[in-house]
Amino acid sequence: MLNLIKLVVGVASLEDLAARQTLPQNMHAPAGSTVALPVVHTRAFPRQAEALLEGGSLYRVIGGMILCRQVLEAIETHTRADGSTGTLLFLSPTIIRVQARPMRPFQGWRYLTQADAPPDSDSTTADLPETLLRGLSEFGL
Repeated sequence: MLNLIKLVVGVASLEDLAARQTLPQNMHAPAGSTVALPVVHTRAFPRQAEALLEGGSLYRVIGGMILCRQVLEAIETHTRADGSTGTLLFLSPTIIRVQARPMRPFQGWRYLTQADAPPDSDSTTADLPETLLRGLSEFGL
């Protein structure tokens, strides 16, 4: 399975991400649907879009840590207000916590194989505060 990973800019926590995704400008319906989903705007269209849509997720880096993922529902091109072409990544509204892992900054998005992706958080850490999860990750726990 193939995934994407992308930095989240201007968001300090998973709660901030969840709140931002419910804003009207961040919710759109994919072609042929009436259900609005959270959307991420990006410039480049992934060449391996078909593989991504076979169960892939968008992993999110917040504050230098991979903290969560959301299943990719659709990928579409669109025309921006300035006339340039962009890409919309439609996501499941469910934010799934993963085992926090440090990640250095990068631009745009990157492919992430399932073997390199952090596993989902287990029930013992799912309810821990984000600051504690970050600390545990820094200690390799």
